[in-house]
Amino acid sequence: MSVLFVLTGNPYVLIPLTYGFVARVLMGPRISPLGRIATQIITPRLAGPHKLVAGPPKRFAQGIGALFSVTASILWVADFQFASRVVVAMLAGAASLEAFVGFCLGCAIFARLMRWGIIPESVCEECNDISARLSAAR
Repeated sequence: MSVLFVLTGNPYVLIPLTYGFVARVLMGPRISPLGRIATQIITPRLAGPHKLVAGPPKRFAQGIGALFSVTASILWVADFQFASRVVVAMLAGAASLEAFVGFCLGCAIFARLMRWGIIPESVCEECNDISARLSAAR
């Protein structure tokens, strides 16, 4: 969707894009149609091992996506269409890193903020639980 917006500049593409990120930040993929399609239809059909990621880093990454898509929407409404497209192009770049390379930029930022002590380790107790379950499954 972000690439479609960058190429066409169609502001109606921003509506589901922005809603999807905000919905995933607030409730996870439950109320996000795009999140449900990704988690329940596309991902199960992909071949190969699936990499599980804990909720806090993923939600942080989605929060960054929400920030970028809301910013792009505001820029569009404020008649800064080019700036809006640049912001969404940056979002598309980050999404492409995850989709094609398996590198979640938001998750990496989250980890760095934890190392610096900005995000307390207690926030990511769920991260440790998932790592332990994955190790036990192997």
